[in-house]
Amino acid sequence: MKKIKLNFVDMWVDFDIEDNFFTRLLSKRFEIEISSEPDFIICSVFGSDFKNFNCPRIIFIGENIVPNFNAYDYALSFEFLQYGDRHLRLPLYYMYLDNYIHKGQTFDRNITKNDAQRKFCNFVYSNNLQADPIREEFFHQLSKYKQVDSGGRFLNNIGGPVKNKYEFQKQYKFSISFENSAHPGYTTEKILDAFLAKSIPIYWGSPMVGNDFNKDAFIDINDYKSIDEAINAIIELDCDDEKYLEKLSLPYLNNDKFCDDLNDDKILDFFENIFSNPHIYHKDSLPNRDENGHYGKVPFMIRFLSALVPIKSMRHQYRDYLINKDKMKKYQKFVKKY
Repeated sequence: MKKIKLNFVDMWVDFDIEDNFFTRLLSKRFEIEISSEPDFIICSVFGSDFKNFNCPRIIFIGENIVPNFNAYDYALSFEFLQYGDRHLRLPLYYMYLDNYIHKGQTFDRNITKNDAQRKFCNFVYSNNLQADPIREEFFHQLSKYKQVDSGGRFLNNIGGPVKNKYEFQKQYKFSISFENSAHPGYTTEKILDAFLAKSIPIYWGSPMVGNDFNKDAFIDINDYKSIDEAINAIIELDCDDEKYLEKLSLPYLNNDKFCDDLNDDKILDFFENIFSNPHIYHKDSLPNRDENGHYGKVPFMIRFLSALVPIKSMRHQYRDYLINKDKMKKYQKFVKKY
């Protein structure tokens, strides 16, 4: 197998650099060596260490953020985006499923009459700081019908956060599976977690969620004119065991496949093209500009003086000169003061 020197930077807090979705997957086709002097880096959005590497940069984005192709060479994200061989749609839920299987988690998909006798509905979230207000509003509205058990740290009403989300969710007929925000393609693990726990997801988020999952198998709030109308549909299912079990029995994937036939081989082909034909497209930021060539806050006089230069390239050079000169003045004042 071809040897690939790889490094991971700007990943999330508990990311394991040696054992993760990417190392496990890539090891099926390549010999992976984690190196401080890599041929390629895989990064995310939690830092700017990627700028210390001038090899091809591959970004994975699990947040509702569009890839910046000026800063990165290749991207994996939620976006339904066609950009030659530089982008592949890899929703976060696909990685979560791999992680669950890797950890030995098994899932019971056998439907019985007892499934209709479970507790009503659950809600598992850590916080609500960056979430759309509709999530909290829906929790309170649905709770007027029956108690919704909140097992996360946010709005917890069961005496403390649960340790195992899967074991908690499988006790319930329904699971509130709202995203933090709504954007086409932004479909995270939340809806998949409910399906795997054999609990019908009550979903809000991507208007294109039907591309990822079978719309008949869950309740999409966006299909209803109001929250009250959606809640009435939930109450109808809750009160009719036959209808509930019929919906619960439906497959959660469309045609038993993930969206766009996403599978390990498709992801490996994406990486194989990168590793075989690497290109560097990124444009690192200049001293006073970001990756898009934009200046930050610039004093009016500097903008005015530089605007008098008619040639664009010279205008940028002159503006950078004035900015650096202004920085030096401020520094000298600071040194004199102290």
